[in-house]
Amino acid sequence: MHITRRLEFDAGHRIPDHESQCRNLHGHRYVIEITLEGEAQNMAGASDNGMVLDFSSIKAIARKHLIDAWDHAFLVWREDRVVVDFLATLPHHKTVLLEHVPTAENLARAAFDLLSPVYRENYGQRLKLSKIRLYETPNCWADVSL
Repeated sequence: MHITRRLEFDAGHRIPDHESQCRNLHGHRYVIEITLEGEAQNMAGASDNGMVLDFSSIKAIARKHLIDAWDHAFLVWREDRVVVDFLATLPHHKTVLLEHVPTAENLARAAFDLLSPVYRENYGQRLKLSKIRLYETPNCWADVSL
């Protein structure tokens, strides 16, 4: 069985080598869908009886390990020195340095790689992260799955 929790966050980025306006600093209202795979629990009297996992637990883990870090931050490729150096001059600026250019595809992969071990550490083999869908706009998204 698969369950999905949808969360939103705002962040800025740029695609430095892109041939259109995406090479400029800009932002998005990102939407991330986190899909977990597992079996519904069958424990009479338990709060999560009949659930793969309570949706609030999916949200709590995602917020703690991803959303709180990325929300209202500038997501920048660490090799984009012009922007990295500029952001360093802004006092108390929320900057997230990434190993790859912050495209929707790379952000979806980074989110998957960050969250997958966290869900595994918390729930073992009982469930696993099976898919991340990251919307950059309502009409454009990237999927990463097992």
